[in-house]
Amino acid sequence: MRVLLAGGGTAGHTSPLLATADALTRLAPDTEVTCLGTPRGLETRVVPEAGYPLELIPPVPLPRSVSADLLRVPGRLRAAVRDTLAVVDRVRPDVVVGYGGYVSVPAYLAARRRGVPVVVHEQNALPGLGNRLGARVAARVAVSFPDTPLPKAEFVGLPIRRMISTLDRGALRAEARAGFGLDPDRPTLLVTGGSQGARRLNQAVSGAAAALADAGVQVLHVVGPKGEADPERTGVPYVVLPYVDRMDLAYAAADLVVCRGGASSVTEAAAVGLPAVFVPLPIGNGEQAMNAKPVVDAGGGLMVDDADLTSQWVAGTVPGLATDAGRLAAMSTAASSLIRRDADEVLARMVLEQAS
Repeated sequence: MRVLLAGGGTAGHTSPLLATADALTRLAPDTEVTCLGTPRGLETRVVPEAGYPLELIPPVPLPRSVSADLLRVPGRLRAAVRDTLAVVDRVRPDVVVGYGGYVSVPAYLAARRRGVPVVVHEQNALPGLGNRLGARVAARVAVSFPDTPLPKAEFVGLPIRRMISTLDRGALRAEARAGFGLDPDRPTLLVTGGSQGARRLNQAVSGAAAALADAGVQVLHVVGPKGEADPERTGVPYVVLPYVDRMDLAYAAADLVVCRGGASSVTEAAAVGLPAVFVPLPIGNGEQAMNAKPVVDAGGGLMVDDADLTSQWVAGTVPGLATDAGRLAAMSTAASSLIRRDADEVLARMVLEQAS
């Protein structure tokens, strides 16, 4: 059986794609998985590292407003569909699975032209344009959050990697903190803006380094490949890294995380019971706030607007929360009770059923 998985750009698309690929090969070892991405995305690194073949097509970004760039979309889309048809003819998949983003629209159109069944997975509570189109031609539509407004939507959750879904934070805490050069006993704050980083998070938290240190809180700060942070030097560890491949260890090291509201960030933090301060990205259609809202409403996290996240806000809010063990324990329980951890296998079974 052959499966083509289409998705890329950021970890929001590549993480569930790889989780599904692993589940497919675990449930049906004879499955041949091929991934479809673009040359500019994270997939060029993480897919080969995971051991899966990767085919590349040109990206087709969809402008959010009327502009000259919008006029170029039809030509770009035709070229991408042509290249995707060549991949489909070469790979001959039994099913195409799309995760949204620049890659998926050409994949949906090529699959429809070749008569290959399509399965769509939407990670956000508010679907993007690509998957709204894909849902029209798909045989099955899987969503990460209940009540996602797509036709034929089936709630399966967001596929997350087994290293995350099976994580025992307490068991790995000592190893994780030692590996990152952190104190084994201090309350620990993790800061991450996702695979692309986040300038607002980097500046606001690093600017509050002294207040965090005064409360005894150490920081593991993942700034992103092009991000930077210049925290004030104190006697308390403040570790700045451009990227972390082992997010399971980052989660295990932490007592609290400050992060965006992407579907992967929300789902992974909640699944491992890590209390969170969510700072939804201020652009888009508000999907990140919608992603985080169920966890916040249940008591598993806080939400702060991007414009309100200042160093003063961090200094006045985060140290007290990070050092309140009782409140953190209650938040952890509330968050972990919301999230299904088997979405990778649920989606994989859906794909296998459709392929057969």
